[in-house]
Amino acid sequence: MSPAASPGSARLRTWQRITVSALTLGYAGYYFCRSNFSIATPLLLDAFGEEGLDKETIGLIVSAGVFFYAIGKLFNGMLCDFIGGRKMFLFGMVGSIGATVLFGAGTGVAVFAVAWSLNRLIQSMGWGALVKITSNWFSYQRYGTVMGLLSLSYLFGDAVARLVLGGLVNLGVGWRGVFYAAAGILGVIALVDYFLVKAGPQDIGEPEPDVNPHNLYGAAGGQARPASLKALLKPFLTSVGFWLVMIMSLGLTMIRESFNFWTPTYLTEVAGLSAGDAAQYSLLFPFFGGLSVLLAGWLADRAAGARRGVVMVGALLPLVFVLGGMGLIQTAATATVPLLLVSLAALLMIGPYSFLAGAISLDLGGKQGSSTAAGLADSAGYFGGILSGWGIGAIAQRSGWDAVFLVLAGIAALTLVAAFLYWRVQERGRAAGAASEVEQPPPSQPGAQG
Repeated sequence: MSPAASPGSARLRTWQRITVSALTLGYAGYYFCRSNFSIATPLLLDAFGEEGLDKETIGLIVSAGVFFYAIGKLFNGMLCDFIGGRKMFLFGMVGSIGATVLFGAGTGVAVFAVAWSLNRLIQSMGWGALVKITSNWFSYQRYGTVMGLLSLSYLFGDAVARLVLGGLVNLGVGWRGVFYAAAGILGVIALVDYFLVKAGPQDIGEPEPDVNPHNLYGAAGGQARPASLKALLKPFLTSVGFWLVMIMSLGLTMIRESFNFWTPTYLTEVAGLSAGDAAQYSLLFPFFGGLSVLLAGWLADRAAGARRGVVMVGALLPLVFVLGGMGLIQTAATATVPLLLVSLAALLMIGPYSFLAGAISLDLGGKQGSSTAAGLADSAGYFGGILSGWGIGAIAQRSGWDAVFLVLAGIAALTLVAAFLYWRVQERGRAAGAASEVEQPPPSQPGAQG
């Protein structure tokens, strides 16, 4: 069943389809102004290598950007729950366009660092705003399906951005042209979404759907705006399950960000591909990540009875061995094995990653705190992801790519432990409680015959 098949009038279902399409297009557009730095990195290294710009310095710029992205996730998620998702979603696009143009027009490490940090800070508005809008438009029975579809936006958006921008590199467009083209594409998308994205069904005169009755706020979870900052944050800070979600987000985000940024450079140096070919082949990671989201969602809903922890454990265990295998490769005889392992890593990792700031955040936060839930989970992840820039760049520069992937395998192993605990504490405990309630005989009624 598609998200548009949710109960409601034909007009509401039509606008739900429009909303999913517009949000998918919009967040995919964000990635043109995010993947561009990764695509342009080999060109920047060639252009400014003699001036001291190396992989470690590039990694430091990336880490600065991830730091500001994590800070932005933390505060913009909470801000979005107070002011609304539509304003944040559109403003994030416009601000990212400006920062991308600034980077393309600049020269020197200082300008690059400031422009990239500003871009990531502004872009941190996007996903939380998308989650907030989704909580207004769809019933909680459709969260899994809808968020699965919307999660494809950042995966296939990344893939398309790499394909298009990598093609421009092959045509001879320089690194400045890559940034200007990305800004122009996002500008067109922002204009389309200005007319198509509505804050919620109330904007078209339709009723809003129900929220999950098991959200952390109880009956208050159906309110669009929290009463206070304390009331917004307390349920998350006192939930053991949510702390485990943030721990898993920390590990998986660091691994994902490492692949997102460094895959083109890794394929250039280890697989022997040209800069343009490496940029285009790097789309395999988000492409197979998209398949992973669909597969993991189907397994969780159908085979695992909505127990996402089971799916996470089943995927992260082989991921540890895949990353360990990548750590055994220093220089590949052909590009086939590195490309296969990159694809397999995405297939095992991105599905579990997508659960954390997607359907789980909607379930726990309801309409009132959905953006905050996504923001907290993502913020924890991107604080860990800071090391994906400078840390991974430094290891690659000093010890090689084999050492990089052995480190990532260790991080995956620790994340696997957190996923196992989440399954044992959160999901098995909940299932046992539900079973005991079913087996418990109903209390006797006053005046009933024995």
